[in-house]
Amino acid sequence: MRYSLVSVLATLLFSGAAHAQAGTEKSADDKWDVNAPKGAMIKQVPINVDEGSWIDVDVSPDGQSLAFALLGDIYTMPIVGGSPVRIAEGLAWEVQPRFSPDGKRIAFTSDRGGGDNIWIMNRDGSDKKQVTKEEFRLLNQPSWSPDGRYIVAKKHFTTSRSLGTGEIWVYHVSGGGGVQLVKKPGDKHQKELGEPIYAPDGQSVYYTKNITPGGTFIYAQDSNRDLFNIEKYDLESGEITTAVSGLGGSVRPNPSPDGKKIAFVRREMTRSKLYVKDLESGTERKIYDDLDQDVQETWAVTGVYPNMDWTPDSSEIVFWAGGKLRRVSASNGASSIIPFQVSDTRGVANAPHPEIAVAPDSFVARMPRFAAVSPDGRQVVFESLGKLYLKPMAGGSAKRLTNSGAELELFPSWSRDGRSIVFVGWTDAKLGQVKTVAAGGGSARTITSRPGHYARPQFSPDGKTIVFEMQGGGYLTSPEWSVDDGVYRVSTSGGAPVRVSRGAASPQFGATSDRLFMVDSEEDKRVLISTDLNGEAKRTHAKGEMTNDYIISPDGQNVAFRQSYEAYVMPLMPGAQAVEVSPTSKSLPVIRVSASGADYIHWSQDGKQLHWSLGSTLYSEATSRLFVDGPANNDAVKYQPQTSGLSLERKIAAEKPSQTVALSGARLVTMAKSDGGIIDDGVIVIRDNRIVAVGSRADVSIPTGSLQVDVTGKTIIPGLIDAHAHGAQGSDEIVPQQNWSLLQNLALGTTTIHDPSSRASEIFVASEMQRAGIILGPRIFSTGEIVYGAKAADVYAEINNLDDALAHVRRLKAQGGSSVKNYNQPRREQRQQVVEAARQENMLVVAEGGSLFGMDMALVADGNSTLEHNIPLDIFYDDVVQMFSQSDTNYTPTLVVSYGGLAGDPYWRQATNVWENPLLVHTPPKILAAATARRTTAPESNFVDDDNAREAKKLADAGVKVAIGAHGQQAGIGSHWELWSFVRGGMQPVEALAAGTIESARSLGMDADIGSLEPGKLADLLVLDADPTADIRNSDKIDRVMLNGRMYDPLTMNEVETGSRKRAPHWWE
Repeated sequence: MRYSLVSVLATLLFSGAAHAQAGTEKSADDKWDVNAPKGAMIKQVPINVDEGSWIDVDVSPDGQSLAFALLGDIYTMPIVGGSPVRIAEGLAWEVQPRFSPDGKRIAFTSDRGGGDNIWIMNRDGSDKKQVTKEEFRLLNQPSWSPDGRYIVAKKHFTTSRSLGTGEIWVYHVSGGGGVQLVKKPGDKHQKELGEPIYAPDGQSVYYTKNITPGGTFIYAQDSNRDLFNIEKYDLESGEITTAVSGLGGSVRPNPSPDGKKIAFVRREMTRSKLYVKDLESGTERKIYDDLDQDVQETWAVTGVYPNMDWTPDSSEIVFWAGGKLRRVSASNGASSIIPFQVSDTRGVANAPHPEIAVAPDSFVARMPRFAAVSPDGRQVVFESLGKLYLKPMAGGSAKRLTNSGAELELFPSWSRDGRSIVFVGWTDAKLGQVKTVAAGGGSARTITSRPGHYARPQFSPDGKTIVFEMQGGGYLTSPEWSVDDGVYRVSTSGGAPVRVSRGAASPQFGATSDRLFMVDSEEDKRVLISTDLNGEAKRTHAKGEMTNDYIISPDGQNVAFRQSYEAYVMPLMPGAQAVEVSPTSKSLPVIRVSASGADYIHWSQDGKQLHWSLGSTLYSEATSRLFVDGPANNDAVKYQPQTSGLSLERKIAAEKPSQTVALSGARLVTMAKSDGGIIDDGVIVIRDNRIVAVGSRADVSIPTGSLQVDVTGKTIIPGLIDAHAHGAQGSDEIVPQQNWSLLQNLALGTTTIHDPSSRASEIFVASEMQRAGIILGPRIFSTGEIVYGAKAADVYAEINNLDDALAHVRRLKAQGGSSVKNYNQPRREQRQQVVEAARQENMLVVAEGGSLFGMDMALVADGNSTLEHNIPLDIFYDDVVQMFSQSDTNYTPTLVVSYGGLAGDPYWRQATNVWENPLLVHTPPKILAAATARRTTAPESNFVDDDNAREAKKLADAGVKVAIGAHGQQAGIGSHWELWSFVRGGMQPVEALAAGTIESARSLGMDADIGSLEPGKLADLLVLDADPTADIRNSDKIDRVMLNGRMYDPLTMNEVETGSRKRAPHWWE
């Protein structure tokens, strides 16, 4: 089925799987403690600072004291400055303190209860109580009503992406579910609304709203324009009016206590300034010129600028800027620093950092696909490394099904009588054909009369018809013979495809041959439909907001469905009744049959057996165990999913050359030392695929009989390691025989990629094919699918407890992952549970905070292995540097897509003629021209890649492992843009090269094998025409690329010197 995201209605909540399995109930003893997460070893690291990052501040009603938040802890101190007293501490992230009108209590945002909610405490920090109890639509930015009875706050709503919008809600201080004041613009809206604050008379609430056209979030919004307005909600009438607007945006509203003025933040030429508006005359005046950057140009879930406050006499504003707390006169702009000194500690948890073997001599193929058990249950057919195999269900050896040669064999399925298997044969040059072969194996017969992009064929029960998906190509594969996506049919005797239904997928039959079931989308739900073979007489049988596949049993009695990566079964209603489907459905019994994930769900024995795959294991279950003839007794034993199955693993020898090669005469930038470990007139000796000697010509003896390659005048560096790569590895599970994107990356020197978000059934297959020498490209590592918190049906990973997190992590490990992506689970406890699951499974856990400073620093505190994407601050002050550098977390800032403004990708597109790079010949010319020929230019100050690189260098200088991450922005050249942006931000060329080689390897746990030119390491290296240590822009002047001991000409990607392998023609050639 083609990968598509299904939007989620905001009203649907899931609480686990009823009728699913024992052990899902949570007792009081099992309650997760954010301040003491299970399994974590927390160390206290010293923080000694007189400055801080993103500090919320509030003034007490008597004007004598301040409350402020620094690094997730809350302090109070006299307004004149001094030594703060910490009143809220621990691993929990606690921010946005606001004094109550009587000054006796403080409201604040805290995740100590599991997720962000509004809490109150006494002024001295005692008696902390949770006011709001949200578990998914989390809250922040509290503000007291003048009478102290209510608290207004922003409630965040995600969409099918983790970003979303907000609503303004009001809560009584004693609790309750709250009352909505300002409704979000729509369920799919992705633009911010928040920063609520009561007017001093209590009659209205001010808030900030993104007012740009459309509902889809835009990266690097142009802050020279009017992005945000401050609006005013009248509590009496419900009327909404605009209080402040203008070019540069208007955010962080702060009305003065006398009600005459409102302070706010606005940008001028993209820089943030502090303004005051007279509410009577409308006069706006800038009173402070040097704020830190707000986050108007990125996500602002927790606020566009930190909280600020007026003094009680309405004469001054207390705020944060330049790392300091400051006060400024509203009348004349005179300002002063309020000094403080924080000397205490922060807790940081241990992070998993396993050593990953990059290239063992053999490997286990863990991602066999399309496993299908024969109708009699005796055999299983499956695909591995592009070929179909048969294996007895009782165990034994797998054997090839067909005698075909070069083509890939995909999507096998049995005829109902068990005598034939239908599949798709594919070559990049000739595209696909639907074929059949006898169940005993042998030569296949082509059914379709024309080539095409075919997938998932199925026989009708009577064996007379084959149905399948067809779609278009044009990116990884040729656009020839493309059609509209949909379901098609052909006679088993052969012929041309006939379309049954446009846009539908997963064609399948129940008990009869005249009714075709398919999966489609209606009103943002994945639905199970059926039609006749002409696409008429349509019926809808099931629909589910988070369901992403349906599989009908051959007898038509039951339907399996997949949600949050697990397999469920329920009875199928006869007729045309459309049943709502979910794990918690009450209309019909639902059984969760899988324990830790399920792919390739199917039936055998006329529906008596259900099967599914997890990595290389095939699981089976008897339908008779799932449902009983009457209501179960209260003391009945609950169903337990199967935990053992049939292994479909195959042990594969890794491809490597068998010869000795000596490269002589080049300047070697070995990266074995911090200064680059440079050796002039150097020699590298390679045996098979590993380096055996490195040194000067005088110090290294070249073995007799070696293949000698003269590289005099060249510079050699280690191959680049892209720690945050993206890029297509397949086209709806067709992994091509030659992937131009992989070739393009390799041609420009990226020899290893780590992709922290990809389809498991494509990228792990591509990784295995690359190791086996079937396809050419960089070494491939990945997390597979992200462990995602937003409710997008195809990738939502529901986590209610540690067991859920373990199930997701084990699923990814079984499929071939060595890392997992901890991505925007909404609750802190969920993110901590993913970390603990990764610890237990000894996997890297790479995390992304979605451009939220608080989430980023909490991810560091929680012991994630790496933090992906930049922390969205213009400047890291000493608090951030001290905490981060004493943690176990590494940093991949992905400068090409920096948050906060225009990033490295648009910078280098407008600064260079990308399309003229001679090595970009492996990108389809039309795609390259469309992406690079016309550029948008902007002043240098509008770009933030150099600013974020500058701050990353602070962390690197403090000992944090900082790595490049090209993010798939432009295949091949993106890794160089990362290097160049690091130098733009102040790194020396050798430091930038370290980020692209040895530091990236260390961050990923691969430095025993790659990252530097040293004996024992893999022979992955670049031969350059010029020295990048002299000018980093020389990094793409590549003369030769060596991967695994084989040398390639980057212009042709033919093997040279070490062999004679030739690249196949690209589809556009």
